[in-house]
Amino acid sequence: QVQLVESGGGLVQPGGSLRLSCAASGIIFSVYAMGWYRQAPGKQRELVAAITSAGNRNYADSVKGRFTISRDNARNTVYLQMNSLKPEDTAVYYCNAGYPVTSTQGGYWGQGTQVTVSS
Repeated sequence: QVQLVESGGGLVQPGGSLRLSCAASGIIFSVYAMGWYRQAPGKQRELVAAITSAGNRNYADSVKGRFTISRDNARNTVYLQMNSLKPEDTAVYYCNAGYPVTSTQGGYWGQGTQVTVSS
């Protein structure tokens, strides 16, 4: 049984930081591409950041320079370090595992973790 479990969300003030984690089980983690997506109320789910099995990264333009995705294959975990958070980053953040690529159209999904940026 495949499970992706996100953690680390919460309420943070503008300019603050959060680190999201996604722990995977039931898959050969190292061969999967991993992605972080977010969905704000009334909006479509969008890619925030992705990392391939080889460690190549890509980011949405809106988070470049502020967010960093990383993975620890020994721990079957992918992280999203979020700095300089803005109110528009408020959303439910989801982790996705896809082979050979991550996308909104398939793969495995976690349950999501809420991130709220507000003063």
